[in-house]
Amino acid sequence: MVEIILASKSKVRKEILDKNNIISTVKPSNVDEDSVKESLLKEKATPEIISKNLAELKANKISQKKPKELVLGADSVIDLNGKIISKPKNREEALQILNNLNGRTHYLISSVCISQNGSMIWNYTDKASLTMKQMEERELKVYLAKISDEALYAYNVYQIEGEGRSLFSKIEGDEDTIMGLPIKKIKKYIDNYK
Repeated sequence: MVEIILASKSKVRKEILDKNNIISTVKPSNVDEDSVKESLLKEKATPEIISKNLAELKANKISQKKPKELVLGADSVIDLNGKIISKPKNREEALQILNNLNGRTHYLISSVCISQNGSMIWNYTDKASLTMKQMEERELKVYLAKISDEALYAYNVYQIEGEGRSLFSKIEGDEDTIMGLPIKKIKKYIDNYK
């Protein structure tokens, strides 16, 4: 059985690995995501490139410290018309993000990277499309009042496996991708890893 290190403090990602019988140890990379995003945006990087780069950076950072191990890095971004929507820093920002997504279709992009000996040996990126219902601000505030701070700041405003599902009229794509870990592809890679 192959064991991996998860370079993320995401509880949901750890739960997905556990549910799929992938033995993992959590070692958060603590990469400064905001400054990386900022410099990539200055270079006109697409949301997909930003997601891929962050997943790789996280995996490589831990892999340099644990060269023999397989290290899994992951990152998810919201892409609204080619622009990245970052996690909210407070509840006002969260409401603003929901207002921006209100009644519109956006993409959730999840990238994963497996590194060994300090560099990437495999990566994969998947995209899901989500269409939010047209809602009144009052409804958005009611939704936000139900969400804990931890969930709000960790999951890009909506938790698809919880209350967040009620925000959407249409969801197309892999559920695991939306939750931040396209597990089927990861399992396939790990199962074939020798």
